[in-house]
Amino acid sequence: MDSQEKSCAPPLTRSDASSLLQQLEAMEATLSAQNRLESYRPYPKQVEFHNSLARERMLMAGNQLGKTLSASFEVAMHLTGLYPDWFKGRRFDRPVRALAGSESAELTRKGIQRLLLGPPELEDQWGTGSIPKSHLAGWSRRAGVPDAVSTITVRHESGGVSSIQLATYDQGRTKWQADTIDLCWFDEEPPEDIYFEGMTRTNAVTGPVMTTLTPLLGVSGIVKRFYLDRVPSTHLTMMTIDDVAHYSQEQRQAIISSYPEFEREARTQGIPQLGSGRVFPLAEGAIACESFAIPPHWPRICGMDFGWDHPSAGVQCAWDRDADVLYVIACHRAREQTPAMFSAAVKPWGDYPWAWPHDGLQHDKGSGEQLMAQYRAQGLAMLSVRATFEDGSNGVEAGVMEMLDRMQTGRLKVFVHLRQWFEEFNLYHRKDGLIVKLNDDLLSATRYALMMRRYAQVKKAKQLQQNRHVPAPSPRPQGWMA
Repeated sequence: MDSQEKSCAPPLTRSDASSLLQQLEAMEATLSAQNRLESYRPYPKQVEFHNSLARERMLMAGNQLGKTLSASFEVAMHLTGLYPDWFKGRRFDRPVRALAGSESAELTRKGIQRLLLGPPELEDQWGTGSIPKSHLAGWSRRAGVPDAVSTITVRHESGGVSSIQLATYDQGRTKWQADTIDLCWFDEEPPEDIYFEGMTRTNAVTGPVMTTLTPLLGVSGIVKRFYLDRVPSTHLTMMTIDDVAHYSQEQRQAIISSYPEFEREARTQGIPQLGSGRVFPLAEGAIACESFAIPPHWPRICGMDFGWDHPSAGVQCAWDRDADVLYVIACHRAREQTPAMFSAAVKPWGDYPWAWPHDGLQHDKGSGEQLMAQYRAQGLAMLSVRATFEDGSNGVEAGVMEMLDRMQTGRLKVFVHLRQWFEEFNLYHRKDGLIVKLNDDLLSATRYALMMRRYAQVKKAKQLQQNRHVPAPSPRPQGWMA
């Protein structure tokens, strides 16, 4: 037998081939599990959260939708220096020091630690979390808490070593008084003193501060900073159960039904609970509808709420006269917009009449021109009279009650993609029986359009470019143009 014959291995049997294939698949699964960062594919809402360049970012979402998972992968990116091509957010080209925590040591272990490392109780599987095993350098144990760690060290692509310290809210503010850090992550809403202490630690590098939470505490503390006050340095991403693909429609319905009704919006939509204080105590689904092509015979009207420090806002409504249903089909809201800037943003809606409130009659201190006239000069078809009901009244409560009545009877609908409108809808609430006049700009614009729907028009109001006066409205609910 020659040497060539001696080196020939016996042919693989079908059983051998099957066994080898299973071994290869097991090896591939192991390698994939040890580098989950490489296969991370975020949903669009998670991409929005990652790619915002705002210093303070919040991902507000329902339970089990992937909010904590998102932050764990981003932290892993910063710790390792491994950034995917799609990531457009803040990047570090050097090792970083991070600080992260949750309400208690147990919750930090079950949440942040598990997602960064892997199953807390299975140390041999650490490296199957968001931090690739190849970059995991070490860890230090937390005293008194089984399977918990206090610090994780990670090899950075630049050649140095990053670290992340895990803390808890119940330890108090002093435990968050670390040295200078590059980024901070709060999983679930922290007390305000701890939030600002963590943010202070990033001041030297103006590093990112991330918060991931389900707003079960309502509009309180830090949620108010992002959701109500909208501080300029902040960015809020809201993710609902409809924004994720890992549940089927049947599973979504089962999950929603499993929660008490008063918790459903917070746990599945990420909407802060306002309880009995809500002005419109309805779920979004009661008034939301998919967008559709507006029939050409439906008249339209726009509504405007003037602003500067608080946003200027505009909506366009289409009116199905036969069914007496008003549809909010477009909206625009922005701070510090001049009449020219605002008008440019809404002109694509078409040349339809605009309803506006009483402050449109105020005169500008510089030019002496009425506010509504400034918008008319920019080409918007401003009505010549302020928004009132047909009897001449203009009470806020009366307008709000008509909106609520229409919502409850299916006669006020809003295109589901108008998320800014629904943000205000979900926040609109009362305190001590009185409506809180904050973040209601689009709702106010909608109220003005509803009050003046008798002026709604089918075709573009080109004549308004030449005619400064509006004919007296017909007592019948018809368009004001002959």
